[in-house]
Amino acid sequence: MTKQILTAIVHKEADLYVAECPEVGTVSQGLTVEEAVANLTEATELYLEEFPQH
Repeated sequence: MTKQILTAIVHKEADLYVAECPEVGTVSQGLTVEEAVANLTEATELYLEEFPQH
């Protein structure tokens, strides 16, 4: 398995933190920065399993 380093951009919207991976286009959210990044990591891993990058 090849490891990739991807970017997580996090910003706050109202009571939630929103995390986005611009290289892949995935977005997730959480009540804390850590939760938002963890959710983004999971969403990005699932996306890349379904749509591998070449």
